[in-house]
Amino acid sequence: MTIAALAALIWLYLYALHGDFWRSTPELAAIPTTGPDIDTGLGLDTGLDTTIDIIVPARDEAGTIGAVITSLLAQTGIAGSRVILVDDGSTDGTAEAARAAAGGDPRFTLITAGPKPVGWSGKLWALEQGIAHSTAPLLLLTDADITHDPRHLATLRARIDRPERGARLDLVSEMVRLNCVSPAERALIPAFVYFFQLLYPFARVNDPLSATAAAAGGVVLIRRTALERIGGIASIRGALIDDVTLARRVKQGGAIYLGHTSLARSIRPYPRLGDITAMIARTAFTQLRHSYVLLALTIAGMALIWLVPPAAILIGTPGARLFGLIAYAVAVLTYQPTLQRYRLGWAWGLALPLIALIYLQATLASAWRYAHGAGAAWKNRDYGTTA
Repeated sequence: MTIAALAALIWLYLYALHGDFWRSTPELAAIPTTGPDIDTGLGLDTGLDTTIDIIVPARDEAGTIGAVITSLLAQTGIAGSRVILVDDGSTDGTAEAARAAAGGDPRFTLITAGPKPVGWSGKLWALEQGIAHSTAPLLLLTDADITHDPRHLATLRARIDRPERGARLDLVSEMVRLNCVSPAERALIPAFVYFFQLLYPFARVNDPLSATAAAAGGVVLIRRTALERIGGIASIRGALIDDVTLARRVKQGGAIYLGHTSLARSIRPYPRLGDITAMIARTAFTQLRHSYVLLALTIAGMALIWLVPPAAILIGTPGARLFGLIAYAVAVLTYQPTLQRYRLGWAWGLALPLIALIYLQATLASAWRYAHGAGAAWKNRDYGTTA
C-alpha cells in the first residue's frame, strides 16, 4: 500500500504543482495580416530592421520539401523575408523538388552543404552554413517536413517583439501539430507531446526566473544577436537534442518562449509502430546524458507512476486499490487536454501505462545501442557514441 500511496502523492503533485504541464498551453494564435507589413497597428518598433531569413536544413526530403517551400514563400505580413534551403547531401532529388516548388522566386536560395566536419551533427552543420549566407537580424530555423499557414511568420515576429513578463524575448519556439493519422500515430504521437510537456512544463520554460529551458526544433525564431552571444551554432555543434540545448544556452542570458501552434504542421508520416519507436530511440539515451544511473532511475520512476497504479488496482489490498485508482484517475485526467488537441477520445488515456511501456522499451533500445558502440543514427548517418 505504501508504494501505491507514493504513486498517488506523486500524481497529485504533478497535477497541482508541476507547472500546469497537463493543460497543453499556451497556444500561439494567428494575428491578422491585411497589409504588406504588420508593424503598423501592433505596437511594434518600426525603427528596427525586422526582416527574417528562413533557414531550412534538408537531407533526403523530396517527399515533403515541395509543400514546405511553397508554404514558406506564401507568407504574408512580413516584407523582405528570404528562404534559404541547405541541401545536406540528399540523394533523392530534394534540391530539384525544392527548385520546382520555388518556381524561380528570387526570395529562394539553394545551398549545397559541404562535407560534415567531425564533431558536428548533420542538422547543425547545415544550419551553420545557411546562417552564414543570411543577413537578417531574425532567423527562423525550421524543419523540411513542416508546412506553414500564410500568417505564421508574421505571428512569430509579433510574438518575439512582445515581452514575456517584462523580459525581452530572444527566442520563440513552438510545438507544431504532428502527423496523427495512422493507428500507430494515434497511439503514440499525442503521448510524445504529453511526455515532452511533462519533462519541460511550458509555463516554467516561459518564466524568466525559472531555470527550465526547452524548445521544439521544428520551429525556432531567434535573434541573431542572441545566437552570436552564445557563440553561434558552433557552440552546440555536437548536440543531438539541439533544440533543448540551444534554448538552455539562450536562456542563460535572455528570455525564451515555448508554446503550441496550429499554424504549422509536420507532414512526416509514421505509419508503423517501429517508425515511431525508432524516432524515440534515436535520442532517448542522449536525453539521459548516457548515464546508466539515470537510466535506472528512469526505469524505477516510470514503473512507479505508470505501472504501480494499475497493478495496485488489479492485485492490491483495498487501501492500495484506492491509492492506485486515485493515481490512475489523475494520470488519465492530465492526458485529456493533449488528446483533445489531437481530436482523440478520452478513452485513449486508459492506455497510458501500455504507452509508457512502449516508450520505456524504446529508451532501453537506445541505451542498448549506445552500449554496443552504435550511438545515435539518423538519415543514414551514425553519430557513434561520442556525439
